[in-house]
Amino acid sequence: MSTAIPTPLATIRATARGYLPRVFQGRGWVLAALVMVPVGLSLLIYTVAQIKGAGDSHPHPGEVLKIFHEVLVKMMLPIMALVAAPAGIREDMEQRTLALMLVRPAPVWALPLGKGLPWFFWGAAWLVLGTLGLQVIGGDPALLPGRLVALVSAWWGELALMTLVGLFFKRGTLWGALYFFLWEPLVRIFPPILQRLTFTHHIESLAGSRAAEVGTSQLLAQEQVSTHPALACLALLAFGVLCWALAGWKLHRTPLGLAGSEAEG
Repeated sequence: MSTAIPTPLATIRATARGYLPRVFQGRGWVLAALVMVPVGLSLLIYTVAQIKGAGDSHPHPGEVLKIFHEVLVKMMLPIMALVAAPAGIREDMEQRTLALMLVRPAPVWALPLGKGLPWFFWGAAWLVLGTLGLQVIGGDPALLPGRLVALVSAWWGELALMTLVGLFFKRGTLWGALYFFLWEPLVRIFPPILQRLTFTHHIESLAGSRAAEVGTSQLLAQEQVSTHPALACLALLAFGVLCWALAGWKLHRTPLGLAGSEAEG
Protein backbone atom coordinates (compact mmCIF):
# COMPACT_ATOMS: atom_id res chain seq x y z
CA MET A 1 0.00 0.00 0.00
CA SER A 2 1.50 3.30 -1.08
CA THR A 3 1.78 6.09 1.51
CA ALA A 4 2.97 8.72 -0.97
CA ILE A 5 1.24 12.06 -0.56
CA PRO A 6 -0.92 12.77 -3.63
CA THR A 7 -0.34 15.92 -5.58
CA PRO A 8 -2.62 18.92 -4.93
CA LEU A 9 -4.21 18.44 -8.35
CA ALA A 10 -4.96 14.79 -7.58
CA THR A 11 -6.43 15.78 -4.22
CA ILE A 12 -8.65 18.46 -5.79
CA ARG A 13 -9.79 16.10 -8.55
CA ALA A 14 -10.55 13.21 -6.19
CA THR A 15 -12.35 15.44 -3.68
CA ALA A 16 -14.46 17.07 -6.38
CA ARG A 17 -15.37 13.72 -7.93
CA GLY A 18 -16.33 12.21 -4.59
CA TYR A 19 -18.33 15.26 -3.54
CA LEU A 20 -20.14 15.77 -6.85
CA PRO A 21 -23.24 13.67 -5.96
CA ARG A 22 -23.95 16.09 -3.09
CA VAL A 23 -24.91 18.88 -5.49
CA PHE A 24 -27.78 16.77 -6.84
CA GLN A 25 -29.42 16.63 -3.42
CA GLY A 26 -31.80 19.12 -1.81
CA ARG A 27 -29.38 22.01 -1.39
CA GLY A 28 -28.31 21.79 -5.01
CA TRP A 29 -31.89 22.04 -6.26
CA VAL A 30 -32.50 25.00 -3.97
CA LEU A 31 -29.54 26.63 -5.70
CA ALA A 32 -31.10 25.94 -9.10
CA ALA A 33 -34.47 27.30 -7.96
CA LEU A 34 -32.91 30.56 -6.82
CA VAL A 35 -32.03 31.25 -10.44
CA MET A 36 -34.84 29.62 -12.36
CA VAL A 37 -37.86 30.65 -10.28
CA PRO A 38 -37.55 34.41 -10.95
CA VAL A 39 -36.57 33.78 -14.56
CA GLY A 40 -39.42 31.29 -14.99
CA LEU A 41 -41.95 33.69 -13.50
CA SER A 42 -40.74 36.44 -15.82
CA LEU A 43 -41.10 34.14 -18.82
CA LEU A 44 -44.57 33.08 -17.66
CA ILE A 45 -45.75 36.67 -17.32
CA TYR A 46 -44.32 37.54 -20.72
CA THR A 47 -45.95 34.47 -22.33
CA VAL A 48 -49.36 35.22 -20.81
CA ALA A 49 -49.10 38.82 -22.04
CA GLN A 50 -48.25 37.57 -25.53
CA ILE A 51 -51.19 35.17 -25.56
CA LYS A 52 -53.60 37.87 -24.46
CA GLY A 53 -52.18 40.19 -27.11
CA ALA A 54 -51.46 42.99 -24.67
CA GLY A 55 -50.19 46.13 -26.31
CA ASP A 56 -47.05 46.20 -24.17
CA SER A 57 -46.27 42.51 -24.55
CA HIS A 58 -43.41 43.05 -26.95
CA PRO A 59 -39.91 42.29 -25.65
CA HIS A 60 -38.64 45.11 -23.48
CA PRO A 61 -34.88 45.36 -22.76
CA GLY A 62 -35.61 47.53 -19.72
CA GLU A 63 -37.42 44.68 -17.99
CA VAL A 64 -34.52 42.32 -18.62
CA LEU A 65 -32.15 44.96 -17.27
CA LYS A 66 -34.17 45.23 -14.06
CA ILE A 67 -34.47 41.46 -13.56
CA PHE A 68 -30.79 40.88 -14.24
CA HIS A 69 -29.43 43.55 -11.91
CA GLU A 70 -32.08 43.84 -9.21
CA VAL A 71 -33.02 40.17 -8.90
CA LEU A 72 -30.22 37.91 -10.16
CA VAL A 73 -27.21 40.07 -9.27
CA LYS A 74 -28.30 41.78 -6.07
CA MET A 75 -30.50 39.09 -4.52
CA MET A 76 -30.15 35.58 -5.94
CA LEU A 77 -26.40 35.47 -6.54
CA PRO A 78 -25.49 36.40 -2.92
CA ILE A 79 -28.11 33.99 -1.54
CA MET A 80 -26.64 31.24 -3.71
CA ALA A 81 -23.22 31.84 -2.16
CA LEU A 82 -24.73 31.88 1.34
CA VAL A 83 -26.49 28.57 0.63
CA ALA A 84 -23.69 26.72 -1.14
CA ALA A 85 -20.55 27.71 0.77
CA PRO A 86 -21.50 26.14 4.14
CA ALA A 87 -22.10 22.82 2.35
CA GLY A 88 -18.36 22.45 1.82
CA ILE A 89 -15.58 22.39 4.38
CA ARG A 90 -17.54 24.15 7.12
CA GLU A 91 -20.24 21.48 7.13
CA ASP A 92 -17.63 18.73 7.47
CA MET A 93 -16.07 20.56 10.39
CA GLU A 94 -19.39 20.95 12.18
CA GLN A 95 -20.32 17.30 11.62
CA ARG A 96 -16.87 16.13 12.82
CA THR A 97 -16.30 14.29 9.52
CA LEU A 98 -13.43 16.35 8.16
CA ALA A 99 -10.87 14.55 10.30
CA LEU A 100 -11.88 11.26 8.68
CA MET A 101 -10.88 12.66 5.30
CA LEU A 102 -7.37 13.21 6.56
CA VAL A 103 -6.67 9.57 7.49
CA ARG A 104 -4.96 9.20 4.13
CA PRO A 105 -2.12 11.61 3.34
CA ALA A 106 -3.34 14.59 1.32
CA PRO A 107 -2.55 18.30 1.00
CA VAL A 108 -5.04 19.75 3.47
CA TRP A 109 -5.00 23.17 1.84
CA ALA A 110 -6.38 21.71 -1.43
CA LEU A 111 -9.61 20.47 0.16
CA PRO A 112 -11.65 23.72 0.14
CA LEU A 113 -11.23 24.14 -3.62
CA GLY A 114 -11.91 20.45 -4.25
CA LYS A 115 -15.19 20.62 -2.35
CA GLY A 116 -16.10 24.02 -3.82
CA LEU A 117 -15.63 23.20 -7.51
CA PRO A 118 -18.75 21.01 -7.84
CA TRP A 119 -20.85 23.85 -6.40
CA PHE A 120 -19.20 26.36 -8.70
CA PHE A 121 -19.88 24.40 -11.89
CA TRP A 122 -23.41 23.50 -10.79
CA GLY A 123 -24.30 27.09 -9.94
CA ALA A 124 -22.57 28.45 -13.06
CA ALA A 125 -24.61 26.12 -15.29
CA TRP A 126 -27.89 27.42 -13.86
CA LEU A 127 -26.75 31.04 -14.03
CA VAL A 128 -25.94 30.60 -17.72
CA LEU A 129 -29.30 28.92 -18.34
CA GLY A 130 -31.18 31.64 -16.49
CA THR A 131 -29.40 34.42 -18.36
CA LEU A 132 -30.18 32.76 -21.68
CA GLY A 133 -33.82 32.49 -20.59
CA LEU A 134 -33.99 36.23 -20.07
CA GLN A 135 -33.10 36.73 -23.72
CA VAL A 136 -36.58 35.49 -24.65
CA ILE A 137 -38.07 38.53 -22.92
CA GLY A 138 -35.95 40.86 -25.00
CA GLY A 139 -32.40 40.93 -23.74
CA ASP A 140 -29.92 42.84 -25.89
CA PRO A 141 -27.83 40.20 -27.75
CA ALA A 142 -24.83 42.52 -27.68
CA LEU A 143 -24.86 42.49 -23.86
CA LEU A 144 -25.35 38.72 -23.49
CA PRO A 145 -21.65 37.68 -23.45
CA GLY A 146 -20.82 40.31 -20.84
CA ARG A 147 -23.75 39.26 -18.67
CA LEU A 148 -22.74 35.60 -18.82
CA VAL A 149 -19.13 36.35 -17.93
CA ALA A 150 -20.19 38.77 -15.19
CA LEU A 151 -22.45 36.27 -13.42
CA VAL A 152 -20.06 33.31 -13.68
CA SER A 153 -17.04 35.37 -12.58
CA ALA A 154 -18.95 36.92 -9.69
CA TRP A 155 -20.24 33.48 -8.65
CA TRP A 156 -16.63 32.24 -8.56
CA GLY A 157 -15.58 35.14 -6.36
CA GLU A 158 -18.60 35.16 -4.05
CA LEU A 159 -18.51 31.40 -3.45
CA ALA A 160 -14.79 31.59 -2.65
CA LEU A 161 -15.33 34.55 -0.33
CA MET A 162 -18.07 32.79 1.62
CA THR A 163 -15.94 29.65 1.92
CA LEU A 164 -13.14 31.75 3.36
CA VAL A 165 -15.44 33.66 5.72
CA GLY A 166 -16.91 30.37 6.92
CA LEU A 167 -13.45 29.18 7.95
CA PHE A 168 -12.54 32.40 9.76
CA PHE A 169 -15.86 32.90 11.58
CA LYS A 170 -18.20 30.43 13.23
CA ARG A 171 -21.08 32.63 12.10
CA GLY A 172 -19.74 33.13 8.60
CA THR A 173 -23.17 33.18 6.98
CA LEU A 174 -24.18 36.16 9.12
CA TRP A 175 -21.05 38.13 8.23
CA GLY A 176 -21.50 37.25 4.58
CA ALA A 177 -25.10 38.44 4.63
CA LEU A 178 -24.05 41.73 6.20
CA TYR A 179 -21.48 42.22 3.44
CA PHE A 180 -23.82 41.36 0.57
CA PHE A 181 -26.92 43.16 1.78
CA LEU A 182 -25.45 46.16 3.60
CA TRP A 183 -22.05 46.95 2.07
CA GLU A 184 -22.89 46.16 -1.56
CA PRO A 185 -26.11 48.24 -1.79
CA LEU A 186 -24.23 51.33 -0.56
CA VAL A 187 -21.90 51.26 -3.57
CA ARG A 188 -23.59 54.25 -5.19
CA ILE A 189 -22.73 56.62 -2.36
CA PHE A 190 -19.10 55.51 -2.17
CA PRO A 191 -16.12 57.36 -3.66
CA PRO A 192 -14.73 55.62 -6.76
CA ILE A 193 -11.95 53.77 -4.91
CA LEU A 194 -14.48 52.12 -2.58
CA GLN A 195 -16.87 51.32 -5.41
CA ARG A 196 -14.20 49.05 -6.82
CA LEU A 197 -14.22 47.00 -3.60
CA THR A 198 -17.63 45.56 -4.42
CA PHE A 199 -18.88 42.78 -6.67
CA THR A 200 -21.60 45.13 -7.93
CA HIS A 201 -19.10 47.49 -9.54
CA HIS A 202 -17.29 44.74 -11.46
CA ILE A 203 -20.51 43.03 -12.52
CA GLU A 204 -21.89 46.29 -13.92
CA SER A 205 -18.61 46.98 -15.70
CA LEU A 206 -18.69 43.52 -17.31
CA ALA A 207 -22.40 43.53 -18.12
CA GLY A 208 -22.13 46.92 -19.81
CA SER A 209 -25.24 48.20 -18.09
CA ARG A 210 -26.61 49.42 -14.78
CA ALA A 211 -30.01 48.83 -13.24
CA ALA A 212 -30.43 52.55 -12.50
CA GLU A 213 -28.34 55.67 -12.59
CA VAL A 214 -27.67 57.79 -9.53
CA GLY A 215 -30.30 60.48 -9.17
CA THR A 216 -29.37 64.04 -8.33
CA SER A 217 -31.61 63.88 -5.28
CA GLN A 218 -29.45 61.19 -3.66
CA LEU A 219 -27.54 62.96 -0.91
CA LEU A 220 -23.78 62.31 -0.87
CA ALA A 221 -23.99 60.31 -4.11
CA GLN A 222 -20.62 60.03 -5.84
CA GLU A 223 -19.87 59.85 -9.54
CA GLN A 224 -20.24 56.32 -10.86
CA VAL A 225 -17.06 54.91 -12.37
CA SER A 226 -16.47 51.96 -14.66
CA THR A 227 -13.63 49.51 -15.02
CA HIS A 228 -12.57 48.02 -18.35
CA PRO A 229 -14.42 44.70 -18.77
CA ALA A 230 -11.19 42.71 -19.10
CA LEU A 231 -9.85 44.19 -15.88
CA ALA A 232 -13.18 43.65 -14.11
CA CYS A 233 -13.21 39.98 -15.12
CA LEU A 234 -9.58 39.57 -14.07
CA ALA A 235 -10.31 41.21 -10.72
CA LEU A 236 -13.20 38.83 -9.97
CA LEU A 237 -11.25 35.74 -11.01
CA ALA A 238 -8.11 36.80 -9.14
CA PHE A 239 -10.12 37.62 -6.03
CA GLY A 240 -11.66 34.17 -6.14
CA VAL A 241 -8.24 32.52 -6.47
CA LEU A 242 -6.97 34.57 -3.53
CA CYS A 243 -9.93 33.57 -1.36
CA TRP A 244 -9.55 29.87 -2.23
CA ALA A 245 -5.83 30.09 -1.42
CA LEU A 246 -6.48 31.81 1.90
CA ALA A 247 -9.19 29.25 2.71
CA GLY A 248 -6.67 26.47 2.14
CA TRP A 249 -4.09 28.29 4.27
CA LYS A 250 -6.62 28.75 7.07
CA LEU A 251 -7.74 25.12 6.99
CA HIS A 252 -4.12 23.95 7.00
CA ARG A 253 -3.55 25.88 10.24
CA THR A 254 -6.82 24.92 11.91
CA PRO A 255 -6.55 22.13 14.53
CA LEU A 256 -8.89 19.35 13.49
CA GLY A 257 -10.30 16.58 15.60
CA LEU A 258 -13.37 14.45 16.04
CA ALA A 259 -14.50 16.67 18.92
CA GLY A 260 -12.53 19.83 18.39
CA SER A 261 -13.83 23.20 19.51
CA GLU A 262 -13.05 24.60 16.06
CA ALA A 263 -16.26 23.07 14.75
CA GLU A 264 -18.60 24.29 17.44
CA GLY A 265 -21.15 26.97 16.71
